[in-house]
Amino acid sequence: MALTKEKIIDSIYDQVGLSKSQSRTVVERLLEIMKQSLESGEDILISGFGKFVVKE
Repeated sequence: MALTKEKIIDSIYDQVGLSKSQSRTVVERLLEIMKQSLESGEDILISGFGKFVVKE
């Protein structure tokens, strides 16, 4: 079983108290920011979680 974008949206909705629409916007925007950073050659480091890097 995988953690999907929809599951993340549902968790934010359930735990944070944002509307479903607001939760979706937050997740989609975060993923877009991460995607843009990786596309521009930046690594993403989230302390206590992990590092995202594009391998060539």
